[in-house]
Amino acid sequence: MYRHFGEVEAAERSPLYERVAVALSESDEALRAIEAAPARKRHPALILAALHDLALAGRAPALAAAYAAADGDAAAAAAIDTLLRMTDSVVTTAAHRQTRTNETGRCAVLYPAIAEAARRVGAHAVGLIDVGCSAGLNLNVDRVGITYSNGPSLGDPSSPVQMTSSTVGDRPVPTRALPEVVARVGIDLDPVDVTDADHARWLRACLWPDAPGHPEQAARLDAEMALSATTPPLLLRGDAVEVLPEAFARVPADTLPVVTTTWALSRFPLERRLRFLHRLDEAAAGRTVAWVSAEGVGVAPAIPTLGDRRASGHSIIGLAVFGQSALRAEAVGRCWSQGRLLAWLADS
Repeated sequence: MYRHFGEVEAAERSPLYERVAVALSESDEALRAIEAAPARKRHPALILAALHDLALAGRAPALAAAYAAADGDAAAAAAIDTLLRMTDSVVTTAAHRQTRTNETGRCAVLYPAIAEAARRVGAHAVGLIDVGCSAGLNLNVDRVGITYSNGPSLGDPSSPVQMTSSTVGDRPVPTRALPEVVARVGIDLDPVDVTDADHARWLRACLWPDAPGHPEQAARLDAEMALSATTPPLLLRGDAVEVLPEAFARVPADTLPVVTTTWALSRFPLERRLRFLHRLDEAAAGRTVAWVSAEGVGVAPAIPTLGDRRASGHSIIGLAVFGQSALRAEAVGRCWSQGRLLAWLADS
């Protein structure tokens, strides 16, 4: 597993992680140390993030120096040494954490889809409920600036968080502004509090230290966390299917609840995905509810697949509106690279 991760998954993105993962695969002592972690917590990305966390915390200076110098051989030696000297710390971190992806391109997908949901039901205010929220950064979708390659800009042009997304296809991304966001609620099994120094450092540790654009990515993550910390969202801990009713209760009655899922439902078995859909339908018994999704082809129940093949390399942007009498579900776009490339399909 470690050799495959290094030679295949990390090879093009991170020469450092390629070298470190292969070195770990060749060290019997390192592999025995990794086996001290629970079986489901031995994935290379998680163990490497735990090691990176120690480097960022100042507890593994040799590893931090090797990463800063982009020295693969030194990083491999330092990673093995750190793992063997601090096995308990690495295993404890891995056991209590999960890797986090913080691709800000998600907002480029969410913004126009949420605005379209509000337009379709005539909503003048929305309450956002993000499932699988991690640190809840998606809940600031209206507080960031987004520029699309075909010209339009959305969101806040003065925000400290600015992002870009490339567009393809004939239909322009709609330029409709989001209505007022009056509630921001995140749901996660293990939510991340960006006002907590250890939690914030973990998000940084999940970034690969020499991936393309790492300095910009790290700076943007810091800006996103600082922005979120100014008005922290409400983060609910637990299984989404069980916690959704509480989340809906936090959205004022005269406000449209918009549930968002971005590459979160693939972690649910089919039965739980259908139960999730049922929860949304239950909530619509007393009010209109919208669901905006960006999931792999065929992952989001009720969202059309447009005839696309599963595992085709892109995702479907879905919009579903649950009313008291009917469900209206539509595929409003396709996206690649978690929102860095977008094709809008819906009529504006």
